[in-house]
Amino acid sequence: MVRGRMLAVCLLCWSCTLCVVTAIQRADMFPYGTLSGDLILAEGDDETSRVLSLPKPLYFYSSPFSQLYVATNGIISAQDLPMEKQYVDDNFPTDFPVVAPFLADIDTSGGRGQIYYRVTETPSVLNRVAQDVHRGFPDAKFTPTHAVVATWENVAAYEEPSNKVNTFQAVIGYDETDSYVLFLYPEGGLNFFGTRPKEPYNVKIELPARVGFSRGEITYFFVSRTEGPYYSVTSDEQSVKYLYQVGNTGIPGVWLFHTGNRYSFDNIAPASTGGLLATAPTGGHGKTYLRLNIALYVSLQAPLEVLDVYPPHRNEPRLSPGGHIVSVDTEDVDFDSGGKGQTIYVNINIFQQQCAQNAFCSDYATGFCCHCEPGFYGNGRHCLPDGAPQRVSGKVSGTVTVGSTLVTLNNIDLHAYIVVGDGRAYTAISEVPEPVGWALMPVAAIGELFGWLFALELPNSQAGFKDTGAEFTRNAEVIFYPGNQHLSIVQTGRGLDNHNHLTVDTVVSGNVPFLPPGAEVTMDPFKETYQYYPSVVTSISMREFSLVSAERGSESFSFQLKQNITFRDCQHATRAATLETLQLTVERVFMMYVKEERVLRYAITNKIGPIGAGQGLVNPCYSGNHNCDTTAQCIPLEDQAFQCQCATGYRGDGRNCYDIDECAEGLTSCGAHAQCVNLPGSHRCQCQSGYEFGYDGRTCVDIDECSSSPCHINARCINGLGSFQCRCQPGFYGDGFYCTRQEVRPKSQCELHRDSLQSGVHLSGRPSLGAFIPQCDPDGRYRPLQCHSSTGYCWCVDSQGQERAGTRTSPGSPPKNCDEPAPPKTHCEQHRDSIQTTSPEGYPLVGAYVPQCDANGQYTPLQCHGSIGHCWCVDSNGQERPGTRTQPGAPPVDCDRPERARTHCEHHRDSVQTTSPEGYPIVGAYVPTCDDNGQYTPLQCHGSTGHCWCVDSRGEERPGTRTPPGAPAVDCDKPVSIRPKTHCEHHRDSVQTTSPEGYPLVGAYVPQCDDNGQYTTLQCHGSTGHCWCVDSRGEERPGTRTPPGTAPKDCDRPERPKTHCEQHRDSVHTTSPDGYPVPGVFVPQCDAEGQYTPRQCHGSTGHCWCVDSRGEERQGTRTPPGAPPVDCDRPGESVVTVLRCIRYDNRIDHLISCKAVGKFIYCYGETTYCWCVDQDGREVPGTQSNDVVKPSCLPSVAPPTRWPLPRPDVTPPTHADVTLLYAQGQKIGALPLNGTRLDATRSKTVLALHGSIVVGIAYDCKENQVYWTDLSARTINRASMAPGAEPEILINTDLVSPEGLTVDVNRRLMFWVDSNPDMIESANLDGSGRRTLFDTDLVNPRAIIVVSSTGTLYWTDWNREAPKIESSSVNGQNRRVVVSDGIGLPNALTYDSSAGQICWADAGTKRLECVYPDGSGRRVIHPNLNYPFSMVYYRNHFYYTDWRRDGVIAVNKASNQITEEYLPEQRSHLYGIAIATTNCLSGEICALQKPNVK
Repeated sequence: MVRGRMLAVCLLCWSCTLCVVTAIQRADMFPYGTLSGDLILAEGDDETSRVLSLPKPLYFYSSPFSQLYVATNGIISAQDLPMEKQYVDDNFPTDFPVVAPFLADIDTSGGRGQIYYRVTETPSVLNRVAQDVHRGFPDAKFTPTHAVVATWENVAAYEEPSNKVNTFQAVIGYDETDSYVLFLYPEGGLNFFGTRPKEPYNVKIELPARVGFSRGEITYFFVSRTEGPYYSVTSDEQSVKYLYQVGNTGIPGVWLFHTGNRYSFDNIAPASTGGLLATAPTGGHGKTYLRLNIALYVSLQAPLEVLDVYPPHRNEPRLSPGGHIVSVDTEDVDFDSGGKGQTIYVNINIFQQQCAQNAFCSDYATGFCCHCEPGFYGNGRHCLPDGAPQRVSGKVSGTVTVGSTLVTLNNIDLHAYIVVGDGRAYTAISEVPEPVGWALMPVAAIGELFGWLFALELPNSQAGFKDTGAEFTRNAEVIFYPGNQHLSIVQTGRGLDNHNHLTVDTVVSGNVPFLPPGAEVTMDPFKETYQYYPSVVTSISMREFSLVSAERGSESFSFQLKQNITFRDCQHATRAATLETLQLTVERVFMMYVKEERVLRYAITNKIGPIGAGQGLVNPCYSGNHNCDTTAQCIPLEDQAFQCQCATGYRGDGRNCYDIDECAEGLTSCGAHAQCVNLPGSHRCQCQSGYEFGYDGRTCVDIDECSSSPCHINARCINGLGSFQCRCQPGFYGDGFYCTRQEVRPKSQCELHRDSLQSGVHLSGRPSLGAFIPQCDPDGRYRPLQCHSSTGYCWCVDSQGQERAGTRTSPGSPPKNCDEPAPPKTHCEQHRDSIQTTSPEGYPLVGAYVPQCDANGQYTPLQCHGSIGHCWCVDSNGQERPGTRTQPGAPPVDCDRPERARTHCEHHRDSVQTTSPEGYPIVGAYVPTCDDNGQYTPLQCHGSTGHCWCVDSRGEERPGTRTPPGAPAVDCDKPVSIRPKTHCEHHRDSVQTTSPEGYPLVGAYVPQCDDNGQYTTLQCHGSTGHCWCVDSRGEERPGTRTPPGTAPKDCDRPERPKTHCEQHRDSVHTTSPDGYPVPGVFVPQCDAEGQYTPRQCHGSTGHCWCVDSRGEERQGTRTPPGAPPVDCDRPGESVVTVLRCIRYDNRIDHLISCKAVGKFIYCYGETTYCWCVDQDGREVPGTQSNDVVKPSCLPSVAPPTRWPLPRPDVTPPTHADVTLLYAQGQKIGALPLNGTRLDATRSKTVLALHGSIVVGIAYDCKENQVYWTDLSARTINRASMAPGAEPEILINTDLVSPEGLTVDVNRRLMFWVDSNPDMIESANLDGSGRRTLFDTDLVNPRAIIVVSSTGTLYWTDWNREAPKIESSSVNGQNRRVVVSDGIGLPNALTYDSSAGQICWADAGTKRLECVYPDGSGRRVIHPNLNYPFSMVYYRNHFYYTDWRRDGVIAVNKASNQITEEYLPEQRSHLYGIAIATTNCLSGEICALQKPNVK
């Protein structure tokens, strides 16, 4: 209460302006609905709109898109959306481009809300978007041409009560170069803040809605893909709840973002208008938002301070960065907000001034601070260019008593000039009366202020302007001795004017000693100590000066100077805890009064640095003895060396610098409707006629002239952009400024114009044969469309009859629609009109380059500089085309001549990826060399290996020409003695693989020849992925063709005769003679030996059955689609299908036996843990049994009311020597291997773990135990692979996000990574002996493996800034980086025991690569994976879990091909994967036999 009263008193004392800002209402959203022209999205859970074609491309990030899709789940995409399961439960980034105002699982089925969308060019919508953008981005040059409006009205969450519905809106505005997005959340529009995932293992978790933007995957060189940038607005449910309570536009619920640029764009930029507003905490009055504009002043005794910021209480909502609040108790201050005793919460950012034009905003724990950009200096609110001279102007006023004479100073001029490069400050005060002029000579303290503000900085110091900026108050008191006269000096910094000059007003008052006219005053150099506190700087010093006059000779006097300088300090930034002290060294002081000119002058040279600094410094930059230009910085180097660097805004060698004309060179920051005016070192923007600066002082907004009622009382005022019109009311005539009621109105300008030409004489008196005669409407105004009756040309005119640019059409062509508003200026027109060609006085400015635009406002292809005579060609953006500039007098280049298309060599060269997505060079890539005509140079060399060879015109290597590194290269211009081409080579070279323009032709089959020119026995089609064996003539061997993704045939293996099954299979016609598939045909399945597989399934009907060795169906084994198939490996009894029983079985992972006699037995897996169920699959109470004998089930028992949960015990796979164990959310699954093939028929759930999220998984082959990390329970667990075994918790403390896990079967240790605290730890296999191996230099550790045979750990760290793979010994010694270049998100890691290589799968680069432990021998196994998570190696194959396919994928190391995949019936993300074997593998056995290896 005390604080509240104190603040209330302060608020009453200060001048306050109160403005109420309320949250956006539904009526404030952009218009939507069918009346606004909206389309309506179909009802449903996962609907996507039909394609929304855009009239012009939209730039999202830096990519153009010509179509959009609106989806049910709160997103807009530039690509057709996949199934919602592939994105609705995942965080950013997405695989496809997304604008997400509220990404969640939304369902509009059954009339639960509507979704509207449209693309519009409506002026009211575009104007509103433009206004919002210019408020949020004052420097933006943005005039939207189109807008996309999408509105979700009263939509509900999937399978949630329909009484909680949300309403929100997204608006995308864009022009030729930029795009901006508005998110609008009206008050009361958000009633649910997340949705439950569709993944069943996460059923108890609610995922908060995702709000933000994602670029989607980016493809490089056709085969490589990488994760694109993204931007998240929300991070948790609490931040989603604040969407309608806060905003970044100054209006709660309205969010604005810059989302794309045609030329360069890194990531999304949020608006920063007015900071973030917040409502009151729960229970307060949160519907009123206050903005206070407070004028703050200070005195000498009270340094200026910003209102105290009270951190929010623990139970108050945490605001977005900078959104801290202060409370004002309205018991003492009545704001008329609804009564007394309320607490109004005010955003503290409203007290922060906006940052300077050349500044940026930094976020600190308690708020924001402004900091000048590189090349500028100041306090962030005011920034000046580094090294540029500075000017000061102001007024001096006050009363001074000289002796006994009172003299008044009435706003006389003060000017100062400071050479910042060496600390020289010159001050001149004009029109100073004579007695005061002589008496104030010793008071150089008036000019010392400017010396301190812009002093030469010694190391570890800074001049005063970096603290104060341009707004401050200096209070100084001078006490003269021996007379004890007191003089007060108050100097107030008022900011920077339009020329970036500092404005300082000075008030002097008091008494000064009389000095004889004509006296000379000298002052010795001195040092002054300044002490720095928050918001105030103080100093006290004594000065001595000598006076020499004709009357009194030489005299000595002194005075004491006390001063404090108060300014507005940003207290959010980190500052030193101790007092800072700096010393100002004044090396030369000169003062003079010129009686004839009545000018008082001071000249002072200043340096600032720590106390005692400057001693022994001899560098010319510190002594001022350098020869840098006055508009340059002196940069000290070693010893006496230095470097001159032109100041920001200047160009030159540092010794001679010249001002850069930002206006002429297009470097202006002026927005729309602004004109650039060049200044020394910078420029300023001034609004065009009819516009004025908005509240931010940067953006030009239209002046509403009609608000001042300029028209006649009987006229109507019509405001327009940059102008207005006055039109007389019906029945009145005149020009709008004066209207009269007349029966016969006077002729208008149009009628006078028309009549003078129709009479055959122009107004000038000359005959007007063939002249254009204007057409007037009944009111006498010019018709909008004018046509020349003789020539046939037509054009649009304005109200004055002036032709509107770009509207003229030739004879015979349809005229323009003149009722449409004038199109916005193009980039060329804005560029052209922003050039200042005349001075403010109206004189022409010579030397400015003015771009030339055609009738459509586009850059003419040929541009010429009117002053210097240079000409050059430009592209559509006005950018100069290299190599087209010609000198004055030379014939210009033909700019209409198209550039030649790139050749095959140039396409080849440019397609080679030489850098990783992070910008690191990729070593080892071969880049072809092309000549000036784009053809392959005859000699090609590999930059990394040093090999050289000759190529033909297609870039193909000429056999026998390759030379090793260091050997002399073959002369490629001489014919090489080579053998003639073989049949295979002729065949290969005859295939056309590129178009005449050099682009590759997709789909052509190119045969592969070996080094001797013979057909390779295995041929593959590069486009379709089919492979087959051929004979020596290249003819396909029947029965050897394999489809994409399957393992190819061994073509070197002699063919065996076809079996009965293979003959049966190959005799089936699956395609028509025209190549179309024939549906409904049964194709028998044969195993690798050509025998019938025991179970056959019909691909079309879905029925399955068992067969004998002859392929004959076994009676009673047929099952319908969706039913669990019969185990054909055991002699089975006949099974009768019970559909309701099967329906229930489809929802669970367990076995229901449906007996013919109506008894239904429900068993957990293949164990004896069983109970009875009725015909609908519900448990019969009291029938559970875990005995050898299954329960006897009768169909008459009543069903239970709830469904039982299965027991969490192990059901191991049967008859499997090698099994892949994979983690899938709440279960661990088993996928047996048949050799190296995935045996999906025997896959099963090993362990169901309800409520868990299993991530890392490892297997102990010695003890037959599986280990796993549980992300949900934050535990590490294990279980025996014996039937009925139950899980055991090993570690359940001090784990945050345990992920990767590995087991050392030799040393009986386990190792894991924790990705939240970024640690790697180890423990014994029973959980004891836990220790931390590494907790530094880790950002996002993910995968970890151990090589027992060498005692080495390897792990991945997918730090997005610097991803890497590291290794160490198992005891944490010898840590080193194995790979750090050319990787992105190395998720998966494994060890190839056959090659001794470390292999990883990267979700960023999409590559599977291997490398030796010493970093050598790196090679790519597969270049284009989907989204790998975890991986293992076994017998020349890699098996990895994939998040894009939600399955297990197999890659053959020899062929570098994906051979097969397994997709579980339950589709959800798969995490860790491990190999389980009945016996330890050879590499592990070897490790067990060498226990002493460290």
